[in-house]
Parts: sequence; C-alpha cells; structure tokens
Amino acid sequence: MKLNKILLTIPFLCIVFAFIQNKGLDEIIDPAAKIEKLADGFLFTEGPIADAKGNVYFTDQPNDRIMVWSLSGQLSVFLQPAGRSNGLAFDKEGNLWSCADEKNELWCIASDKKVTVIPSKYREKPLNGPNDLWLDADGGVYFTDPYYKRTWWDHDTMPQDCQAVYYLKPDHKTIIRVINDLVQPNGIVGTPDGKSIFIADIGGNKTWSYSINKDGSLGNKKLFCEKGSDGMTIDVIGNIYLTGKGVSIFDRNGLFIGNIPVPESWTANVCFGGDDMKSLFITASKSLYRIRTKIKGAY
Repeated sequence: MKLNKILLTIPFLCIVFAFIQNKGLDEIIDPAAKIEKLADGFLFTEGPIADAKGNVYFTDQPNDRIMVWSLSGQLSVFLQPAGRSNGLAFDKEGNLWSCADEKNELWCIASDKKVTVIPSKYREKPLNGPNDLWLDADGGVYFTDPYYKRTWWDHDTMPQDCQAVYYLKPDHKTIIRVINDLVQPNGIVGTPDGKSIFIADIGGNKTWSYSINKDGSLGNKKLFCEKGSDGMTIDVIGNIYLTGKGVSIFDRNGLFIGNIPVPESWTANVCFGGDDMKSLFITASKSLYRIRTKIKGAY
C-alpha cells in the first residue's frame, strides 16, 4: 500500500498541541507538558500496549494491521493481515495477545509472529466480537465481548444472548462468562496486584470495579464512576484513565481529577510506554498521540 510506504520511509513531524491544564492534573502532568501527534493517516487506531522495553504496539483495525512505535521514534508494521485485531496485551513470556474479531477469536502472537488461534466459543456459539482484554499473573485472559456490526462479517445478528465479559482460564482451553448484566462492556484493566478489575460499560455510561476471586470469577461489584469508556489504563498509584472525548482521569476512589483534551473527535484507547513508562500514548481515530507524565503507568 502507498500508505505503508509513506509511514515506513519518511520521518514523522511532531505536531505539538498546547492544552489548558486542569489544576487537579498538576501531580500527574506537568503544566508545561505538550501533547504530541506522533503519526497519522490511519483509519481507526486502537489497542495500544507497551512491551517489556517500552515500545508501543497498536492496531489500525480497518487496515487490518498491528503497528509498533519504537523507542527510537520509528513506526513500522508488525503484522498484516492481523485478523482485524482490536485490543492487545502482552503476557509475561512476551507473546502479544489480540482480540481478533475478523472471526471473533483470541490470538496469541509470538515474537516471531507465529499466530496461535485460541478456541473461542461459549456454549458452542461464536463470540460477539472480542474487543479488549487484560491478562492476569497466571496467564488467564479477561476480555469484553460487545457487539459492533463489522463490515467484514457475513452475519448481522448477535451470536450470544447478551454482551458479556469472559475469562479464558490459564489452560487456554476453558472460557467462562464472568459478567452478564452490563449494557455494552468495552474497556477493561486490572490492578497490578491482581486483586481488582475495572470494566467500562460504554453502553450504560458507567465504569464498575470488581474483586477477582481465586477461581477467576468476579465479585463485589461497585460503581467506580458515572462514565463509560472505550479503552482504559491504570498508573502505579491506581489512577484510572478513561477515553472517549479526550482522556479523563479518576483517582483510585473514582473521584474525577481532570481531562486531557485531544484534538480528535474520539479517543479509543490509552497505554503507558517509553523506557521509563512515563509517556501516555493515546490512539485517537486517525492518529497516535503522546504526552509525558510525572507518574509511571502500570501498563
């Protein structure tokens, strides 16, 4: 593709945008920090996640590819075609997990780009469309399964009886449904200690917290905040970063801290990256953005 050649062969110009600093953000982002546009020309960016070194991988789903922004500031294609990958996450072995909704599957992609397709059905029926995911310390995978009709599907009805959240057990063979009472679950992230998980109900415009039980099930459902989200992330002190219109930050108790405006109509997802994990990367529609932070990200 001509777009690929442009993205891979010419340097990027960093377009810098200033924003009005909310006072509550001062402890997270320096008031002098600027949001940078790192790259554009995509159709819809999603799923950012950093590897162990801090390189950031993300998806351009309509173009069916996984991209990587390196520590040296270079953009390249990691995998294409990529199963219409959406959300991404790394496991402890360095494998890249993907919500590949071309055929409503979970993929495990090795560093050599070998793809292992995980059996992805519930009650013998296809999933609606795995969207976002978070991996626990045991290798289990929590993932959201909303229904968004895709142009690449040959069906137009929802395969499952609800839009739910599932857990792929560490054997990577058994899928259990852990939440079935949300309108349209989307963003998901767990705490580094593995004790709690946050799930955004974008359809219900709320984000919920749950405790994680030893068997992988979830309990102790609590309203975290009156805001839904597409993707989300968490920093090392427990602040939660929600997307949609800019990036909205809430403290660990669900109190609103402030918003980072992004000059795009929609921000789909966020992650921390860079060699010190103090850069917040934002996938926003046709572009990739970055802003420096004072606090390290957990992911």
